[in-house]
Amino acid sequence: MSDSAAVAPALPLVERDEHQALRAAVRDIAGSFGHGYYQRVVRAGEPPRALWNALAEHGYLGVNVPEEYEGGGLGLHELAMVCEEVAAVGCPLMPLLVSPGIAGTVLDLHGTPEQKDRWLRGIGSGREHCAFAITEPDAGSNSHRLSTRASRDGEDWILRGTKTYISGVEDAQALLVMARTGEADAKGRGRLSLFVVDADAPGLERQPIPNAVQAPEQQWTLFFDDVRVAGDRLIGGEGEGLRIGFDGLNPERILAAAVCTGVGRYALEKAAAYANERSVWDQPIGAHQGVAHPLAEAKIELEAARLMTAKAAVLHDGGFPAGEASNMAKLLGADAGLRCLDRAIQTHGGNGLADEYGLADLWFVVRLLRIAPVSREMILNYVAQHSLGLPRSY
Repeated sequence: MSDSAAVAPALPLVERDEHQALRAAVRDIAGSFGHGYYQRVVRAGEPPRALWNALAEHGYLGVNVPEEYEGGGLGLHELAMVCEEVAAVGCPLMPLLVSPGIAGTVLDLHGTPEQKDRWLRGIGSGREHCAFAITEPDAGSNSHRLSTRASRDGEDWILRGTKTYISGVEDAQALLVMARTGEADAKGRGRLSLFVVDADAPGLERQPIPNAVQAPEQQWTLFFDDVRVAGDRLIGGEGEGLRIGFDGLNPERILAAAVCTGVGRYALEKAAAYANERSVWDQPIGAHQGVAHPLAEAKIELEAARLMTAKAAVLHDGGFPAGEASNMAKLLGADAGLRCLDRAIQTHGGNGLADEYGLADLWFVVRLLRIAPVSREMILNYVAQHSLGLPRSY
């Protein structure tokens, strides 16, 4: 970035009218479905297609995708607002993190015109989903240890390996797959590349992972058994996959924070209403500091997390380094969302665990986002090393 262009982006402390209008419109659509709809699709084991399609019809799923590819031509800041507002009515949509968040960003920045026309257009319109396959059973947070390999076969590539905890595959038409295409150094650090793979490609098998998370999106283990991928499916240059992939990981962290803060808002709204309505000993329970103070503390933490999430999104959209703010937003958002939800459940007493009050089932989603897409511990490692200049600990 040139010196003349390096002007720090502005983060208004009061949102502009158009942002308030965006939030209101998304909330109206998602609110017409509500948490009851979310509970029904979870019980049925189905993706929330009706809600997804309603948002797509009004152009809200690809707000960060350029207009020439059927998106809204806005930025990650606006997509974070969409994620937050949908979650704030009790309908967190995890595919928003991956399809427009990761895949949309990566394809926009690094895709060829042909790749954008084929896949980014579907993401921008919301007609298609794209999942992201990087995690492996033995690699964990160390992406350099990926063992899934892509080997050249003429103009094509052959993929062999296993990916695990890949979400949303059941509704995806394509996957972004990270694979090893060589060795970068003697320490075994992988030379990685990123490919677009059809979700129904021959040789690609999937197996659901049984887990306790109550969410409409399933988790999958994927098996790549000699999956043939055409050469024009390589995104960016060979060996550039990790660098390119990281351009999608900051957006994923920011959007994860937005989902968590949206759930936090939903939980506090329900807790405040209940604390005002529920009377014991002739006064509302919200009059007691033992109820009021924990909720007030959670509200303060939530608003701090929302500010950091907005800061990270604005930095990203402005082309400025956003790693520190994105990691901080994700940690703050997940912690605040979980605290809001836990204290809302506590405010409801035994009713906090009843399905009709619509709180306890959302705990699983926020607790998952405290682990993924990057653990709390790895964020603390990042901040210690990169923000504070402390020695690397791993």
